[in-house]
Amino acid sequence: MRTCEEPRPPNGQSPIALAAGQSEYGFAEKVVEGMFIVVNSITIKIHSKAFHASFELWQLQGYSVNPNWQQSDLRLTRITDPQRGEVLTFKELTWQTLRIEADATDNGDQDPVTTPLRLITNQGRIQISLKRRTKDCNVMASKLMFLLDDLLWVLTDSQLKAMMKYAESLSEAMEKSAQQRKSLAPESVQITPPAPSTQQSWSQPFGVSPNASSISQYFDKHDMKESSYHLLISRLDLHICDDSHTRESGALKHGMLGGAMQLTFRRMAFDYYPFHRAGDACKHWVRYSEAMETRGQWAKKLVNEFQSKIEKL
Repeated sequence: MRTCEEPRPPNGQSPIALAAGQSEYGFAEKVVEGMFIVVNSITIKIHSKAFHASFELWQLQGYSVNPNWQQSDLRLTRITDPQRGEVLTFKELTWQTLRIEADATDNGDQDPVTTPLRLITNQGRIQISLKRRTKDCNVMASKLMFLLDDLLWVLTDSQLKAMMKYAESLSEAMEKSAQQRKSLAPESVQITPPAPSTQQSWSQPFGVSPNASSISQYFDKHDMKESSYHLLISRLDLHICDDSHTRESGALKHGMLGGAMQLTFRRMAFDYYPFHRAGDACKHWVRYSEAMETRGQWAKKLVNEFQSKIEKL
């Protein structure tokens, strides 16, 4: 994989639907989603003008789950609301070992003394939720949760500096991509119920008569109001060591040995909502609390003041 100077256009319609000769969410999509995938090892290499990185995964498994993140009947792993014309699907990826390594490129603007950045983790998983339109299979919202157990990470000061430079080199491309997504995000979603189809019966278990009211309530319970990305680490032991004395002999002559710092984080979580507008409600957020109400009122007041100034201009 390579980073792009300018973001590429959206992928468009689902290739699965096009290959099957259909335009809406149907049998072909459900067959592909129901597959259980097992891969012994995967290596992904990423190249950038400032650095190159590699991701190695061992014993990767991908499968469909129900809204409670449990393996069950495949008919329970999707929720289809014919009135909205939308479908929710739930996936989970697990692995035994993940190895991440990043290093500066020869032609980059990095410090030539930087140390390669390495991270090895055990037993993690990713939970993916997708909301798509049934008429064209386009993704309307997604939710991605990256879950890690105990994590031990040893960083030297040179590695920490290199990591900050790597993030800085990606920030411009990520900002351009975010601007593209925001410009393409619809102002308001117009729901067009699809034409009656025999495929709709696949979304309900056998022997259960469809009830529009109950389906809508069940859909609302697990609906994604907006796209979001989440990282949850049960325990993180971070060791930051000073390795400057290994490169600068003058420090040793003056008796200045390197120091170290240990940080321990429990249940550390990061939540990112890229499409959330200032002043909008946050009650659907994963870790919503009443303290956010004050922040919401404050943000809404600032937005109103900004709009009034724009109207005067």
